Amino acid sequence: MRESLTAQQSPTMQESLIRSAIATVQDGVARADGQLSVTEQLVCFSPYNKTLGLGPYQLQRKDIAKVESCWGKGGGILPVTSDAIKITLIDGSEYQFILASPQEWLNLLSH
Repeated sequence: MRESLTAQQSPTMQESLIRSAIATVQDGVARADGQLSVTEQLVCFSPYNKTLGLGPYQLQRKDIAKVESCWGKGGGILPVTSDAIKITLIDGSEYQFILASPQEWLNLLSH
């Protein structure tokens, strides 16, 4: 099960923001809209609705094992958009985000 982080969720003041966009995190049938941000060290997702339990997430970029395209799904099973990416961490945790320009995000986050 994923853990939400209670520490500061947005990029720190010492780090320069590389990219930021509106995104939807997807976990099975559950979804939450929010802001996805990337710095040199972090990938952060801050949901607009904090009560849904999907985020905030703060992922260390050094912990990313793989970034790939995936399908955004309706009801958790029916593919509805190819504008999505999946981030897999070294520990096997997976995070799926539906967002515009997924290829640009893949290029940015691939090591």
